[in-house]
Amino acid sequence: MTEFWLISAPGEKTCQQTWDKLMMATTRTNNLSTNNKFNIPDLKVGTLDVLVGLSDELAKLDSFVESVVKKVAQYMADVLEDSRDKVQENLLANGVDLITYITRFQWDMAKYPIKQSLKNISEIISKQVTQIDNDLKARASAYNNLKGNLQNLERKNAGSLLTRSLADIVKKEDFVLDSEYLVTLLVVVPKTSYADWQKTYETLAEMVVPRSTNLLFEDQDSGLFSVTLFRKAVDDFRHKARENKFVVRDFQYNEEEMKADKEEMTRLSTDKKKQFGPLVRWLKVNFSEAFIAWIHIKALRVFVESVLRYGLPVNFQAMLLQPNKKNMKKLREVLYDLYKHLDSSAAAIIDQSAMDIPGLNLSQQEYYPYVYYKIDCNLLDFK
Repeated sequence: MTEFWLISAPGEKTCQQTWDKLMMATTRTNNLSTNNKFNIPDLKVGTLDVLVGLSDELAKLDSFVESVVKKVAQYMADVLEDSRDKVQENLLANGVDLITYITRFQWDMAKYPIKQSLKNISEIISKQVTQIDNDLKARASAYNNLKGNLQNLERKNAGSLLTRSLADIVKKEDFVLDSEYLVTLLVVVPKTSYADWQKTYETLAEMVVPRSTNLLFEDQDSGLFSVTLFRKAVDDFRHKARENKFVVRDFQYNEEEMKADKEEMTRLSTDKKKQFGPLVRWLKVNFSEAFIAWIHIKALRVFVESVLRYGLPVNFQAMLLQPNKKNMKKLREVLYDLYKHLDSSAAAIIDQSAMDIPGLNLSQQEYYPYVYYKIDCNLLDFK
């Protein structure tokens, strides 16, 4: 299970007692969840009206940062194309896997100094993640352009003989070049019509050079034949060829152009390889940064919400539950029984969809008598 429930409840006589009660109710007898204490430092509380405003801002910031974390993870999967199974091992936070990071969460005092006000800390996170989002857009756009151009060229060099580039198939000696009167055409002939072609090509127009056809290349369905004729017979030959289901390709042998195409392909391929390593490193580092920021926002939200709900002085225990998948419904019931005394109005669990009151921002979260936020570490949406 990659889903976690981050909850808080007020300290009984001590916070340890709150913790012990939860452990007793959820693990000792019935294995409903695996639990860890979630350590939130002594943050500056500030005034009540600031906390109320901050509660809404943090909900928006939470959604934004989660979306950036997912974008970075998804783009990592896109960039790693063929080795998507390696994506998970690149999605780390502070060098450890995400579940380890969350279950052993420690506030990063250096990045988010707790002497600062809660509003300042949320602004530091907001700036940091906005920067990551902007950088990702720029880097992804540059790499995608490169990849797109390369794919277009590769597509040109693959596919059916009717559409693909012929530059890497033909050689100079396949053509009569620099002749005032003669020209070599390239014709795509279905495999089933080879015999017809050999029988008829000399008679499709006047002035076709006898025995001038050669098979240059084959794919699954057709072959590419060369044929030499007088320039003035070309239009007539094309027309008659089409009637016989032979397709004359528009192709002129131009060494300069063909060389330029090859060089462009090599350049794009080299550029892509050059950018790949640094891009993956950037994604790893910034995924870690964004994910860490996201979990710090969850910590801020639990702190703010717990103070608003349970009052001052600050006295609550934050707890991280990893529900056992089969027992999620049962776990909800046990938590409800444990904490329903905290809020009589939550007797009917309010579902956001059932109750859309303007101005009541439950931020798409269900409402419970305890503070609750979900953290889902499954960040990849594989197509």
